[in-house]
Amino acid sequence: MNNPEFQILLVIGALATIAIAAVYVHGIARVFLIAQAAYWSLSYVARPIVLLLVRPQPRFGDSIADPRLATIGYDHGIAMVLRPVVFGLWVYAIIVVAYAVWIRHRPGRARDVRVPVRSADDANLIPTLWTIYAIGVLGRVVSYATGSTASAGQTQSPNPILSFVTLMAVIGALGLIVFYRPANRRAIIAVVGALTVMELMWTVAIESKTPIMGAALAIAVRFALTGWSRIKVVAIAVISVLGIAAFGWLQAIKASALAKAQSEILDASYPTAMQPFLSILRRFDLLEAATDSYYLGGRPWLTLSDVAHHALISMVPEQLLGTSKFQSGTAWAIEVRGSSVDMTRVSVSLAEGNINEGFVLGGYPGVVVGVVFTFALVLAGVRALHSRHIIPIAMGLMLIEVPVFFERGILGSMELLGKSLQVAILVWIVYLLVGEYRRRTEGSSKQKPQEPPHTLVGAARSKVWSGKSISPIGMPAQSAITPPFTVGPRRGRATPAFLDRGILGRMELFGKSLQVAILVWIVYLLVGKHRRRTEGSSKQKPQEPQEPPHREIALVGAALSKG
Repeated sequence: MNNPEFQILLVIGALATIAIAAVYVHGIARVFLIAQAAYWSLSYVARPIVLLLVRPQPRFGDSIADPRLATIGYDHGIAMVLRPVVFGLWVYAIIVVAYAVWIRHRPGRARDVRVPVRSADDANLIPTLWTIYAIGVLGRVVSYATGSTASAGQTQSPNPILSFVTLMAVIGALGLIVFYRPANRRAIIAVVGALTVMELMWTVAIESKTPIMGAALAIAVRFALTGWSRIKVVAIAVISVLGIAAFGWLQAIKASALAKAQSEILDASYPTAMQPFLSILRRFDLLEAATDSYYLGGRPWLTLSDVAHHALISMVPEQLLGTSKFQSGTAWAIEVRGSSVDMTRVSVSLAEGNINEGFVLGGYPGVVVGVVFTFALVLAGVRALHSRHIIPIAMGLMLIEVPVFFERGILGSMELLGKSLQVAILVWIVYLLVGEYRRRTEGSSKQKPQEPPHTLVGAARSKVWSGKSISPIGMPAQSAITPPFTVGPRRGRATPAFLDRGILGRMELFGKSLQVAILVWIVYLLVGKHRRRTEGSSKQKPQEPQEPPHREIALVGAALSKG
């Protein structure tokens, strides 16, 4: 079992089993499962093969050559590190195979049927996605101009508010890629292509692979909803390869001369054929997390009560807690990797992976719990994208963007779900605003029947007055033209704000009043939406015919028998 080649073959067999079983699963789940197999192959197959073939000497700045594996020998180190990985991947493969068999033989469901997206009938969905995308792009521009962009691995964002706003661009872009269905085919290609290019540019700006990977996965989800073809399969493969290649090329353009020279020195120890892929291969670092779990040596990290506590607290906004929440990526870097690597001068958030986190928390039983949780999260993401409500749709789109299916464990996934819920609530508020605006514009566009004028003011406003023009001075003070809030004396409660306070005090009162007014307005929208739904449901129910009384039926029967 200390043969690294044999361990890699076992990993390849498990990933191939997952991919083959995913072919027999229809819809979005197939896309997620195949993407998992491809992602894990880069971390657990490509990187070990590169290390075994090249056996590079560890250098500062080269994250591929792990000094811990080089110290104990790459053969022995990789063989020992991959043991929990092999176990976890085969458990996951068995779960996927069982699900594929169950879904294929489930009664009442045709094999080749595609589950329709229920949100496609929502006329407010696409306008909402365009609106939040515009808001998010504006936030991206401001954050990039002010230098507040959060790079990959950062523990805290320089500007949390701007970082929160930029997430709306993520949901808007991926939502339009998945759900936008114009009648013109050229419009589809133009919109999807433009959004993909924008995500690629943002990938380079924040130096993270997440945006372009999310866009490629969203395109695959779109194809899964509309139906696959050979052209679409080739297209998604080309987009993925070009995105990976363009990532390294654009990173080289953005880098300074000193950074380019340092990168060339590091890449010189690898074969020429591997050098174009080293920049993206360094981003898939789950093998390092597996090495962290191996070097921890079974020492305790967190108890089960700690895991449950942190998982539940992750769903609560940090503003309500009044204190900083537990960050699993940062804690992994300090406490787990810090047990074998000096991390005192490094502040970074690392991806731990479901298998590695489970092995650290509970050994091999913990690995089983971790992979089962990941599979349940995949099914929840599929169900969310098929929902008709905007909140689960927004959370499902966030699961496409952030790679929790691939490189996060239970704690990291719960952190993302908590953040996704907060963003989804904000998107839901925008959704209500867009719906209210569309209802008002559609209602005003309809021509209302014009009533005959009964007064001079009514005749003047209806533009059918045939007499002399009326001067505004001659209008009555209490006419319908005069706004109702200008009539009557001032309220006494507003007097201190205008008389006893200065500019700052008035602005404080105005800000507080605006917050309360927005909250009241949201409640107003919810009440109106609830009343429209209840009135609509009461009108749609057919009225059941009333049964005649039994006594009258008996009397009529007796009369007929006598006749």
